[in-house]
Amino acid sequence: MVVLAFVLAFAPLLTVSIAGVPAQETTEDTAASPEADAKPEQRESVAKPPAPDVAARAWALVDLRSGEYLAGENASKELPMASTTKIMVALMALERADLDEKAVVSEKAASFAKPIYSNVGLLAGDELSLRDLLKATLISSGDDAVYALAEHLGGGNAGRFIEEMNQEAKRMGLKETRFENPSGLDARGHHSSARDLAKMTRIAMKYPLFREMVGTSYAAIYTQDREIPLTNTNDLLATYAPTTGVKTGTTPAAGASLVASAAAGNESYVAVFLDSQEDRFVAAVRTLEHGFTTYDREYLVKGGKRYANADVPYRRGEKVPLVAREDVEGLVYDGSDVEREPKVMKELPDSARRGTKLGEVVVRVDGERVGEAALVARKGYEEASVWQRLWYTVGGIFE
Repeated sequence: MVVLAFVLAFAPLLTVSIAGVPAQETTEDTAASPEADAKPEQRESVAKPPAPDVAARAWALVDLRSGEYLAGENASKELPMASTTKIMVALMALERADLDEKAVVSEKAASFAKPIYSNVGLLAGDELSLRDLLKATLISSGDDAVYALAEHLGGGNAGRFIEEMNQEAKRMGLKETRFENPSGLDARGHHSSARDLAKMTRIAMKYPLFREMVGTSYAAIYTQDREIPLTNTNDLLATYAPTTGVKTGTTPAAGASLVASAAAGNESYVAVFLDSQEDRFVAAVRTLEHGFTTYDREYLVKGGKRYANADVPYRRGEKVPLVAREDVEGLVYDGSDVEREPKVMKELPDSARRGTKLGEVVVRVDGERVGEAALVARKGYEEASVWQRLWYTVGGIFE
């Protein structure tokens, strides 16, 4: 009764002061259970396994799913990239073109059907679908096919299409990439990097038709009067079972180059080699196997599991469990330092339904952020009544 009299006597004053009382004094994580640690969850790390020995001017190994850079040397160095250029041409064709359209091979495109070039033997006047030109570009690396494709996509002007390739590279954030032609022939200012090519490939591999074509060993295309057989230039398709693609490239300036992808179980990798000083296919197998044997893809955060608790606004001692809304997967090796850092919103809403986002849990592996998941309320709560706010304030005064 004494407390009640006090509240009634000072209610007007308390009501005025409540507006200035914060709804929640939050910490990064208020959890205190085996499922929800009060501090970022970590485990002791050990030295990262050494990268494989690769003889190339530049190379990189990247997780195909996340884009995480795993190993490499000179991976951001600008270098000629030969016919790996055609990955960008294919990507733009898949994004913008109706592949059932027909294109007529020009004299200019047919001029690349000579022994000094990689070609499929197109003749001026040949009529093919853009789909068949794309097959010839990716499977047999036809310079004649890619020029015919570039001319058609550029409205009859390959130069216009090359400008669009550079605009697309800039939009994609490929800082070490510039194109002077669609085929990858040596030219001043025509260059990319192992990192950029890996990023380019990751985007292209999202297209099922691209994956199908770069994973095809033999195919055929058709002009109006003949069939042209195609053989893939990527020897890995016949010699290394996990191979899924992607593209070879060779010129005097670029040397023997290769973008190779492989998948096994729930792991997939892309390896890029520019100017390989050893057999590029042997180097690719060694590098890709390094990925498979060194790393495992694991659930680093599991949807539905609690990673934090949050104080319900104006309810002293009442908490709402926060659970991950989705899974977070990542690559780890034996001894990786995995950190899960829950972060609760600094000011919670007055009320929340089950599933309302109230924070996030950030995942780092060896100090590098690899993902995050929203933290949502496992159960809802209602807005505090005036009396609950008063009791909350009174309790704060007497603390």
